Amino acid sequence: MRIFAFRSVLHHGRDVACQQAVELVTDYLEGTLSRAARRRFEAHLSGCPHCTEYLAQMRETIKLTGQLAPEDLTPQMRAEFTDLYRRWRSEQQ
Repeated sequence: MRIFAFRSVLHHGRDVACQQAVELVTDYLEGTLSRAARRRFEAHLSGCPHCTEYLAQMRETIKLTGQLAPEDLTPQMRAEFTDLYRRWRSEQQ
């Protein structure tokens, strides 16, 4: 519901605030924002070094996590990721 509110702001032509930008990073990286929303998002990035850095960190995280192999994880890390996934799945139901 919260993301819907941010998207509705974008669709009504208002500026993007930092909190909204953070919420929209995934849609931006996946290319699912409308053209107008993407332009407003990029306009915000051009004037906000904090959000620009956050976007760079997210890109780097995606890049690095794509390079992990199961054997790179310790047993404790595997257990923590498994637990995190199970909690997420239970919240989705």
